[in-house]
Amino acid sequence: MQHEAYLPRLIDPLVEKHLAAFGAVELTGTMWCGKTWTSLQHARSSIRLDVAANRELASLSPETILLGEHPRLIDEWQEVPEIWDVVRHAIDDAAGERGLYLLTGSSRPAKSEVRHSGSGRISRLRMWPMTLYEAGLSTGEVSLADLFEGRFQPKPVDTDVASLADQIIRGGWPDAVHLGPEAAELVPAQYVDTLLSAQDAAAPEAEPELRKFLQSLARNVGSSVKVDTLVSDMGYEVEGAINETGRKRIRDLLGFFTGKYVVDALNGWDAPIKSPQRLRTKPRYNFADPSLPAALLGINQKALMGNMQLFGQLFEQMCFRDLNVYASALPGASPSSLYYYRDADGLEIDAVIELRDGRWGAIEIKLNGAKAPQAEENLLRLKKKVLANPAARNREPSFLMALVGISGYTYQTKNGVYVVPLTSLKA
Repeated sequence: MQHEAYLPRLIDPLVEKHLAAFGAVELTGTMWCGKTWTSLQHARSSIRLDVAANRELASLSPETILLGEHPRLIDEWQEVPEIWDVVRHAIDDAAGERGLYLLTGSSRPAKSEVRHSGSGRISRLRMWPMTLYEAGLSTGEVSLADLFEGRFQPKPVDTDVASLADQIIRGGWPDAVHLGPEAAELVPAQYVDTLLSAQDAAAPEAEPELRKFLQSLARNVGSSVKVDTLVSDMGYEVEGAINETGRKRIRDLLGFFTGKYVVDALNGWDAPIKSPQRLRTKPRYNFADPSLPAALLGINQKALMGNMQLFGQLFEQMCFRDLNVYASALPGASPSSLYYYRDADGLEIDAVIELRDGRWGAIEIKLNGAKAPQAEENLLRLKKKVLANPAARNREPSFLMALVGISGYTYQTKNGVYVVPLTSLKA
């Protein structure tokens, strides 16, 4: 069911790989990120459960939904959660056949609505809005896979502030790729309105509170915001004090929006694989796409270029989006290969990519390449800390990188740190 207008995504080879290994593959991710289009490239038949008539049919006769040539796409399956168990049983009955179904979902259904996890039968892949490389806006001259193998070639590059601002405002939405700037900035604004206006029984608060919460997250973008800060922003104190009731309301809101794949929880990293610090470090919350906090804050391209502090914070969000995609596409990646680092000494590193075999690389993000020396200092501090205890036998980093917005070159410093513009990066 391939379409000639389809822009290939980095997840495409992973979909084929998982279809060959499992009875079904579920593609999850925020709405409008391209799950349906991508799934159609790998399917031979399809049905959409966001259509009322199809939902009614699925409720009355779920098995009917499965009729069709394989792989069969069941789009927005969570609209009829019983479909999950029907698919699982169909896979069991197929006695080892692979690549039977593709499922897409823009939210996680309640656990009580699904009787079995689908483990061993249904594989899950996370999808994001488009990266700069997928949209044709990164040259891809620097590959993360090459850096893990020690391969790198310095090159002159051409970076542009206005273009970066435009990409932040329009975001990675496939429908916005070919739109002009004024039309493109309407897409994320409409996304937010559509998301918040939907009648969702799982929503923990009314629409005004949902919007206020996302705006609070947007105002705190670029920081490891604390739950108590969000409690205060939302006015959930009781008699001027923060209590567990207010914290629970915030945790419910975070759970709701991570369940919609709008907000992503980035977990902490520590060098020893079995370190309890990985479990103790609180997650840092990012938006799935930089255009979402921009839309929530009412910022357009011109306003963004006049506010360099916010520009840097939203550029960081764009980097996290792309790094999540690139990390997941690397050979030897795990489902969650991207982390951040923060320790009791105040050292914080924006991103760490760790592969299944224990190799790792650390990344500091700076909008202005002139600040690469600051990034280098932090990265070298991390390396020194990780290698400080020889008895721990921690690996040296495969690479240290300053990921920047503006630079005239991709290059390596005398201390071995790579300086790479986001517009030169790929998986």
